[in-house]
Amino acid sequence: MRLLHRFLSYFFLSDCSNYNPLKVRRACRSKAQARLSFKKNALSYAKGRTFINPYSAFKFCKKHGFPLVIKPNVGGFSRGAYFPIKNKVQLLKASIGVKKWWPNSIIEKYLLGKNYRVVMTRFGIMSVLRRYPPFIVGDGLRTIEVLIDVENKLRLQMQIAPVTQLIPKNKVIKKYLKLQGLSFSTILAAKKKVYLHNKISLKLGASTEVIDKAELSDNNKQDLIKILNFFNANILGIDVICKKGIEIDFNAQECIFLELNSRPFLKMHDNPRYGVKPEDLDDFYNKLNQLEITDNERY
Repeated sequence: MRLLHRFLSYFFLSDCSNYNPLKVRRACRSKAQARLSFKKNALSYAKGRTFINPYSAFKFCKKHGFPLVIKPNVGGFSRGAYFPIKNKVQLLKASIGVKKWWPNSIIEKYLLGKNYRVVMTRFGIMSVLRRYPPFIVGDGLRTIEVLIDVENKLRLQMQIAPVTQLIPKNKVIKKYLKLQGLSFSTILAAKKKVYLHNKISLKLGASTEVIDKAELSDNNKQDLIKILNFFNANILGIDVICKKGIEIDFNAQECIFLELNSRPFLKMHDNPRYGVKPEDLDDFYNKLNQLEITDNERY
């Protein structure tokens, strides 16, 4: 088990925090376990189910319709996630392709909204980020390729790379642009925002915006604390999509809790791309580093 833990940590959880005991990590490892915790705490989550046989995904689609999301039951960083799935051809490709990441998969309804990562600790709310797929904004003069270069240069100047990674000009981005009738040589109109992919993936140049924790409503804070206490965790990265925004009560808007991360990637909270300068998180790190975890080398 120790060798397995080292393998998974190196290839899939590199640089992720490790402040929870094994019991907590096992209790919220899968997306199915997270969904159960949201249900028990009366929190909204996407209607969905787990499946092994792709036929089950088609049965779910027949009952609930499109758009849909398919993703591995265990995993992170948007690895193996397919969305938004809008037709049966995409559904077939996704229900088969997802299996290379994990044998058990999740299919659920898709919600387009504002994507947040909240890091909750036993010492309080550590940080709130809004996360964006990679995008650029036109100025009416420069091509998409040049605008990507300008954004990448700015990221280097801000010293937020490689955590907020540079936007690649690869086949994946090129293909997504083509779907929108665009190319690297397209000159964008002034103030026109173009997303270069739909995934919030660090490898594709996704970015983050720090959100003032004071903006969270009291009810939302209590809901987030309930999840942390439900697992008796030291720290959790909680992913949630809100139609209007995290400053509005979760139960007063269309909103879904996505998943839990018992080993959240904290470096992206230190140097966000947008928003006000984040508060000093050293106090949280100091308190977390003083925790005595005796089984964090086990899986």
